Amino acid sequence: MLIESDVNEANAICSALSASRAPVFEVTWVTTCAEALRRLPLLGKQQGAGTPGIAAILVDLFLSDTSGIETFERLFAVVPQIPILLLTAPDDEPTALAAVQAGAREYLFKDRLDGLLLPKVLGGMIDRAANIEALLEEKERVQATLNSIGDAVISTDLAGRVTFFNAVAERLTGWPRAEAIGRPLEEVFRIVDSFSRATVPNPMARATLQNRTGGLTPNCLLIRRDGAEAAIEDSVAPIHDRHGQLTGAVMVFHDVSAARALAQKMAHLAQHDSLTNLPNRALLDDRLAQAISFAQRHHEKLAVLYMDLDRFKHINDSLGHTVGDHLLQSVGQRISECVRASDTVSRQGGDEFVVLFGEVSDANDAATCAEKILAAVRRPHYIDEHDVHVTASIGIALYPDDGGDADTLIENADFAMYQAKDCGRDNYQFFKEDLNSTASDRQLLETDLRQAIRRQEFELYYQPKINLHTGAVSGAEALLRWRHPVRGVVSPAHFISIAEESGMIVPIGQWVLREVCRQGKAWREAGLAPIRLAINVSAVELRAKDFVSDVGSLLLETGFDPGMLELELTETFLMQDPTSTAEVLAAIKAVGVRLALDDFGTGYSSLSHMRRFPIDTLKVDKSFVHEVTTDAGDASVVSAVINMAKSLHIQVIAEGVETREQLEFLQEHGCPEAQGNYFSYPLVAGAFAELLRGIA
Repeated sequence: MLIESDVNEANAICSALSASRAPVFEVTWVTTCAEALRRLPLLGKQQGAGTPGIAAILVDLFLSDTSGIETFERLFAVVPQIPILLLTAPDDEPTALAAVQAGAREYLFKDRLDGLLLPKVLGGMIDRAANIEALLEEKERVQATLNSIGDAVISTDLAGRVTFFNAVAERLTGWPRAEAIGRPLEEVFRIVDSFSRATVPNPMARATLQNRTGGLTPNCLLIRRDGAEAAIEDSVAPIHDRHGQLTGAVMVFHDVSAARALAQKMAHLAQHDSLTNLPNRALLDDRLAQAISFAQRHHEKLAVLYMDLDRFKHINDSLGHTVGDHLLQSVGQRISECVRASDTVSRQGGDEFVVLFGEVSDANDAATCAEKILAAVRRPHYIDEHDVHVTASIGIALYPDDGGDADTLIENADFAMYQAKDCGRDNYQFFKEDLNSTASDRQLLETDLRQAIRRQEFELYYQPKINLHTGAVSGAEALLRWRHPVRGVVSPAHFISIAEESGMIVPIGQWVLREVCRQGKAWREAGLAPIRLAINVSAVELRAKDFVSDVGSLLLETGFDPGMLELELTETFLMQDPTSTAEVLAAIKAVGVRLALDDFGTGYSSLSHMRRFPIDTLKVDKSFVHEVTTDAGDASVVSAVINMAKSLHIQVIAEGVETREQLEFLQEHGCPEAQGNYFSYPLVAGAFAELLRGIA
């Protein structure tokens, strides 16, 4: 199509094109942009119907009804798939260049057109456009094929009838290809929500209706032809022909039943005691935190009962560990029978149990519950032909009277339990303030903590991370220590919670970040090999308004490579507010800093985080590593995490390695990195540098 308002110039152009023997052009001439826009859709519809459509557009940028780049933009908005050649005067070349940058293919000066140049340029442009279209079509076909390898593939036309059905689709749906072709998709691909059992809308219909890619909602089940069920995940995309016209949709899906079962098993193992199948400390902490939040909002009380069996060690020593284990299972069962379904019974380890008793009216409710538990435990336990008698001591702490957070409540209930033992065992005691000096000591610690940075009482130790394939130091975790002038070295476990509650964790974290970056830069300038340095970051720091900008500023200030810095987060933080958390993590990643998920496996819904958040590294919690050679459950968790991380292309590191046997297990299961006292205790900066020099 030639769009030219000047009759003389139009005749000259047509003459130049008609002079060409090859290629031969059929020219449709219009004088205005408006006329072109009216006729182009009509001519374009001829394509594929046996009559050639418009192969190219030759347009003067300055027409009677439009001028400049607007001329091109109006055409390109309607027919972006047709190559456009611009005609312009030399003085208007900047406008032509802008149009080329916006999508035009070529431009020529009107005063230089002849019967040789114009046909050659126009013919070449048309050939290139055809080649590009063919290549794009082939590329899409190849990509669709590659993406479907090993997965089920189904395609439909615009009417929703099956047009393609591969062998994997036959196996998963139970429909032979010959029977499936031509049927409505809903007949051969029936999906329901795993919870409500409601039919899930056809994802292919949605893809064609919205003309965009998509997928199934989570927790979908495919109902096979024989009624069997399989959990599936899919990806759906619309299909277009070479002219951009929608022709149908394609879906690639696969069976994730095994993966979901593994995820559920891992989640259960991570949150439950392997012996009694009761919630472990991690799950108790999560439920206790939720219960505290609920009680705070509704101005209610709750109770924490800390229970320890009396003289359990004597039973273990006299009757054997097998009887002892069975006794713990029996005790756990009886405690569970004494509480409501909404309460939580947790085994803390050994012979210690904790009960979260929610929505209590007053202390009498907690006392009644404790009495029921004591009576139930006191009854004989018939275990392996033994008549076993055991009693228990229980300590009780109430929220909010005896503590405002989970750790304080459990700690105070623990103090009360020891008071019960001092009172003769087989009884319960409520926490009393004079049982310990925790509160006053905490206040003194908070006062000293406010002065610690100014007095330069903090210091960092570095624990190396080891590449298990090469044995080389691949990085280090920076560990904070407080060298108190009176108390000596104070572990973070004793002051981090105070720092978080008081807000002091923010300046402390800034000091740690600056010191780590400064030290890393100094080691690099000293000629030591670059290693990745990791620091722990609390939820309070990450929620701080300027955290991300502060990280960027400190990296610029110190000159430390962002790619060599890793921030270690906890799963609790990730799940507090997933939406805003995702935004914060995305901003951190934009700075170039890596993200690690610390204590992996001890939190809630760990696998979902891998899909939602940009995590680079998983740190397998030391509680699993510690028992990896003696506990089959922990071993399966560690092995599953390593394999899952590999499939997700996420780095994994095991922490808390203390024995040769643990190391050998990790190496046998392909764990790439580890850290722990087996390799090296945390070292001050100078000693760590010497370690690097020795290796170098």
